[in-house]
Amino acid sequence: MTDLDSFRSETRAWLEANCPEEMRQPIKGEDDVYWGGRNATFKSDAQKSWFEACLAKGYTVPEWPKEYGGAGLSPAEGKILRQEMGRIKARSPLQSFGIWMLGPALLHFGTEEQKVHYLGQIARGEIRWCQGYSEPGSGSDLVSLQTFGEDKGDHWVVNGQKIWTSYADKCDWIFCLVRTNKEDKYRGISFLLFDMETPGVTTKPIKLISGNSPFCETFFDNVTVPKDQIVGELNRGWDVAKYLLGHEREMISGGGLGDGSASLGGKVKPEIGSNALGQLDDPMLRADLAHFDVDVLAFKAMAEKFVDEMKAKKSHPAQPNMMKYAGTELNKRRHELVMASGGSDALEWESEGSHHGAKPRTWLRTKANSIEGGTSEVMLNVISKRILELPGA
Repeated sequence: MTDLDSFRSETRAWLEANCPEEMRQPIKGEDDVYWGGRNATFKSDAQKSWFEACLAKGYTVPEWPKEYGGAGLSPAEGKILRQEMGRIKARSPLQSFGIWMLGPALLHFGTEEQKVHYLGQIARGEIRWCQGYSEPGSGSDLVSLQTFGEDKGDHWVVNGQKIWTSYADKCDWIFCLVRTNKEDKYRGISFLLFDMETPGVTTKPIKLISGNSPFCETFFDNVTVPKDQIVGELNRGWDVAKYLLGHEREMISGGGLGDGSASLGGKVKPEIGSNALGQLDDPMLRADLAHFDVDVLAFKAMAEKFVDEMKAKKSHPAQPNMMKYAGTELNKRRHELVMASGGSDALEWESEGSHHGAKPRTWLRTKANSIEGGTSEVMLNVISKRILELPGA
């Protein structure tokens, strides 16, 4: 037995012993997800015990170094852990923009003091982070942002506005792009971290067509930010921002895999019904679902390949754009098919039986997938130029 075989056996045994049955069930709503943070509460004893077991093992951030709260797993071991968690459909013990986006940026660009100070808190779920990138008029064209940080010697004073700030009203800290030099469009942006409770920071939820408000407007009015809360070099925040965007796009693309179920057709079969042969009793919808399931398997294979190449430092810098585009389009198709399978019942908006309209609300929410984290049009432009090397117009 090889070392990796032994690790797989040990991991499988550990998961069986420590992952509660409740944490192996599909996520039904926002309350089923543990985001951490100052005001976080656990929905159940099972959620709490699963988080604490993973935290003690370093499995909230398994491939981070042990000195920063991780388990120090190799890329191959990390892949095995993901596979074994997927095998039993184990939920993530902690979801966090700090884990998915800020953490990798800090590991790459942060000072040792910043790594020690922030990464452990992220791994322990003590800080819930939000992202201050987009502004009114500066969405995909981030280098046109206007939020400005005035140099006051030992600190900056930040003024401006961000928009589409996911969960800003629930978060503790923000990683934020701030213009610190008005003369240079690209090399005049810095990447700052600051506490959302700092005087002058206010948020206002934006109600979406789904009826929910995960996004916010965020306002900065003479916000004081200490000088040591800059990541990377002064006026070189665009370097950090681009690196982080790659991880954000990989995170968003994961929606294409849904909840990890092998077949969407299998999930919607009770609603559609079966014919005498046991097939879905709608040949047109059956074909669409089969086509979708095949595309999900292809996307999963592509994602595994890209992750392996990234860990081996052989990836193409535009691969996250491919994953983001393909993943978001898949997720939109998924929920179109869910709605089609449910018929008129899927349109129910408020009843207890429909979980307060979970299906139509989620379907409407997916329309933003092709906008957030970079529009599909921008992703296709990057793919055409950077990977296909097509000539410009």
